[in-house]
Amino acid sequence: MTEYIHKGHNISILLYQLVCPAKYCRVVFTEKMDTVLQEIRLEIAMRDESLFLGIGVDKDHVHFLIQSVLIYSPTKVAKIIKSITAREVFIMVPSVKNALWGSELWTKGYFISTVGKSGYERMISEYVKEQGRAKEYRQLH
Repeated sequence: MTEYIHKGHNISILLYQLVCPAKYCRVVFTEKMDTVLQEIRLEIAMRDESLFLGIGVDKDHVHFLIQSVLIYSPTKVAKIIKSITAREVFIMVPSVKNALWGSELWTKGYFISTVGKSGYERMISEYVKEQGRAKEYRQLH
């Protein structure tokens, strides 16, 4: 899963769960969008030293599990991911822009949380991977 990132004067392991809802809570994320986001993550990883450990696409929002470097605040990580993914999605899948009335891809808000390496990383990773899959609910007795 994750590894320590060694820089000149520090060693870090920073994991974030980022949840970004689509603008107007529109249902725009499809299997094609999932593929596009997987391609975009490689560009972001090479450019900004962020590793995507998981991307979970649901119909109206996306979960990202990210390992970042110490120089980026959580706000900066969210801003980078939201801006690059929006720009690239609108280029690669123009129909999404039409579905959002020519507006932004993401809402202004988002959820971001740190994820601890011991224990929670595996649980959050599984949770992110399960996004968008059919869920069976059982009544508790």
